[in-house]
Amino acid sequence: MKAISRARQAAALLAAAVTVVALCAGDVLARCYPFGPRTRSVNDLGNQFVPFHAHLWDLLHGRAEGGLYVNWQSGYGSSFLPDLGTYLGSPFALLVALFPRDDIDLAVYVVTVLKIASAAAAMAWLLLTLRPGRWWAAGMLGASYALCGWTLADADYNPMWLDGLLALPLLCLVGEWALTGRRRLPGVLIVALAWTANFYTAYMATLGAALVLLLRLVLTRPPRRQALAAAGRAVLTVALGVGLAAPLVTVVYFGTRHAYPGRVSTFSPVPAEDMLGRLLPTAYGWGSPALYVGTTALLLALALPFHRAVPGRVRAGWTALVLAAALSLQWAPTHLVWHAFATPQGSPYRQTFVVCGLLVIAAWQTLSYGPLDLRALGVAAALLALITAFAGRSAVIRFFTWPVLLLAVAGALGGLVLLARAGHRGRLAGLAVVLLLGAQIGESAATSAVATRLRLAHMDDYAPWGERQERQSALIAQADDWPRYRTDPGREQTVGNDPLLVGGEGAQYYSSLTSDVLSRTLTALGDGWTSRGRSVQSLDNAVTDVIFSVGARVHSPPDQHPRHAPPAERPVSVTRRDVPPLVTVRPAPDTRPFGTSPYRNQEILLGSRVYTVPRLAVQDDSGKPLPKRRTGSGSALTRPTITARCPAGTQVNLWAAHYAGGARLGDGPTAYFNSRASRNRAAVAPLGTAPASGLVRIRLTPTRPGSIPPDAIGCLDTHRLRTAAAHLKATGATAVTVSDGTVHARLPAGSKGIAVLAAPRIAGWRCATGDGPARPAGDYHGLIAVPLDAASTSLTCTFHPPGLRLGATVGAGSLLTLVVLTAFTAVRRRRDPAPSSTTSPRERVTAAV
Repeated sequence: MKAISRARQAAALLAAAVTVVALCAGDVLARCYPFGPRTRSVNDLGNQFVPFHAHLWDLLHGRAEGGLYVNWQSGYGSSFLPDLGTYLGSPFALLVALFPRDDIDLAVYVVTVLKIASAAAAMAWLLLTLRPGRWWAAGMLGASYALCGWTLADADYNPMWLDGLLALPLLCLVGEWALTGRRRLPGVLIVALAWTANFYTAYMATLGAALVLLLRLVLTRPPRRQALAAAGRAVLTVALGVGLAAPLVTVVYFGTRHAYPGRVSTFSPVPAEDMLGRLLPTAYGWGSPALYVGTTALLLALALPFHRAVPGRVRAGWTALVLAAALSLQWAPTHLVWHAFATPQGSPYRQTFVVCGLLVIAAWQTLSYGPLDLRALGVAAALLALITAFAGRSAVIRFFTWPVLLLAVAGALGGLVLLARAGHRGRLAGLAVVLLLGAQIGESAATSAVATRLRLAHMDDYAPWGERQERQSALIAQADDWPRYRTDPGREQTVGNDPLLVGGEGAQYYSSLTSDVLSRTLTALGDGWTSRGRSVQSLDNAVTDVIFSVGARVHSPPDQHPRHAPPAERPVSVTRRDVPPLVTVRPAPDTRPFGTSPYRNQEILLGSRVYTVPRLAVQDDSGKPLPKRRTGSGSALTRPTITARCPAGTQVNLWAAHYAGGARLGDGPTAYFNSRASRNRAAVAPLGTAPASGLVRIRLTPTRPGSIPPDAIGCLDTHRLRTAAAHLKATGATAVTVSDGTVHARLPAGSKGIAVLAAPRIAGWRCATGDGPARPAGDYHGLIAVPLDAASTSLTCTFHPPGLRLGATVGAGSLLTLVVLTAFTAVRRRRDPAPSSTTSPRERVTAAV
């Protein structure tokens, strides 16, 4: 047993070391952070995952606004537990607390590398549990799994998916324990940990582990009663583990139900040549399954049906399972099963890591029975040649694939041939190991570098923490006075979750769980969004600042890191505004429903008329009216003009939700709008002050086809707005305290009508006045509202995440059941002998290390 344990430990260490070396070498080749000037923060990594880890850092160090229940920094108050379960449930995430706050990008990088290395170690350990063999071979194939194409191309910038990469081999280990009736308690805890870390990929990993367990039962052929008992133990272990994870899983589930609906996608399988092409090193394509596992592992898996040292049932079983799993990627019904019956937005092949794991286990079945004979190796090489020839016409193959593939094939074939001749001992065997590991590290590093560079070419990217974020953070810290008022990080966002990254409390929020009520309410008020409504933006508007108690707002020049960024036209500054408290009183609330005009909708929430919405005309360069006020149409982009009349001295605002380009009032600064059909919506923006003549001329410079609505211009009377704000302040709460999910306010005596809390009315809020009972909060045009009886002088609102009570009940039941079963098993084992293992005597013999 000590020899077995030492072999597993050595294999795990080798797998982790090879993985770390290959990953870091790939980033060195790509000249990518932290080994070069290129950022690695692409897409959601920069927009979501780094900011959420930064918020976790703040929570762990006591610096965040809010707690586990409510994140008061984002979306004017959003439910945080669903985000925690989705993005930060992994124990690895806690490691960010060990890094300085301004090294948050490095912290996330280290966490990412550690997750991948841990997955490699876990797979190496699993392989030696499934069958005895050489520790270096298990380590090599463990690294092959962790460095699969799915990791390098898809999950490297989605850190929470990597928890599924680690979960698969661990859950397969749990299945092995279920076969032998051992280690129920560790098995349940592993399942619970996997589902807590990231239930989405844990679900896929659980399906994969179930397939492995089923095949193991078929191959070991225990008596029917023992087989049913093993299956029952596995089901019970998973049920108890998922039950323990229920407090987070149910919260995420209900958070998803209340989230703004994303894009509805229809699955369409990729061409066969693209799928086969992704088996090769450096192949890359968005939206196709990244099946690369390294040339050595691929050759071994291809050789399995022809390796005569492997029993026929093993060859047939593992070959059939790998083929069935690969085909399931391309069939719509099984695609839905893998993805919990909902086609995901983005890549439709998120389950690919399971197929990669099965490929690696099949390769281990080949090698663990002894070195390949030249016949089997020749057939595998021929099959690889056929795959390469068929995939050569695919767009996922690029010119640099061929030299990398040739070197990898030479190293893999050379190593396997030397191994066949030398057996497992001698200098030739040592040379074989060096060749195999060298080929694996080289091709994986190249594949990682190519994926990094190509991602940067076609995805949005964001700079790591630097001078811009330092300046924003410092200004926010100086101006912030929460909860007396909010401090908004600014319309000129750096990433989609600026408040989490640089501080403050704003409208900006980007999550898969962005609430429906938040997105729809802010859209009705003229806000902009990206990611089809799930990434709401800061709204630089004086009226909404009063409504949401934004007393300080940071203004920065547009971030110059993104490609095609608009030029910087303004210095960094902070504007302050005298605003009402978070809780205001509306004696006669306006019950009219929202309409199409954001200006009228703002007035409804404010309770005062402050806008003039004039008629306007949109003309092209020659002065002719543009049909249906469409801009940027035709073969050449014209520079149309909007003309209207506003009262002199009013603030001119432009609402052009479906316009892309610049807009400039007279000699004022240019405001930029970024609309993209069904994906991005532009926000209302202030352009300047109406001249004494009242004639407003706005010059447009469109960059894409778009349109201007008939009520695009709103002329804001700032004097009326100050009067309305002063009234709301005078009649609003005299004191407001906020702690995580509780808001307490003192109200003026005799307050009647409704109290409005300037936060979105997401599900889970309950409020009480005075000593009265708490009831579900009311809704006032998307904000939290509470009826007042003119007798109460206090208001308390508390938030309970939907699903938490249900999850806690299920979790408590699972914990109680686990305790009872553990105690019962301990008593029974004192009386009964240990159960016999389902592992065959041959599999219990381990090779010398």
